[in-house]
Amino acid sequence: MSKKSNSAAILAALLAGAATGVVLGLLYAPEEGKETRKKIRNKANDLKDKAVDEYSKTSEKVRDTYSEVSSNVKDKYQSLSSQFKETAQNVAATVKDSYDKYKDQIVSKTSDVVKDVETELDGLK
Repeated sequence: MSKKSNSAAILAALLAGAATGVVLGLLYAPEEGKETRKKIRNKANDLKDKAVDEYSKTSEKVRDTYSEVSSNVKDKYQSLSSQFKETAQNVAATVKDSYDKYKDQIVSKTSDVVKDVETELDGLK
């Protein structure tokens, strides 16, 4: 290590020690220490109450957001489900119509072929 970084480390340690000494002195001074500890305790309780309030607000926001997102997802699912059912019904109807159309054409053509064959057979007799 260089001399400069050693000096900085020593200076930081001295400042941290001095700060710790001041805090401990304030906490344990006879009458002032009691008042200081009371103030610190009150401040800690205030901070705890604020943390509980913020937690409540945040959890409420999370619940509201979850409810909203859940509702949106359900709505989208129902919409897509309806569209899918409608599309499937349209496809089924189209297939059935096409089947009926081509079935009629095949029956008609088959009847024509049968008549042609009968005519040819009658001509051969």
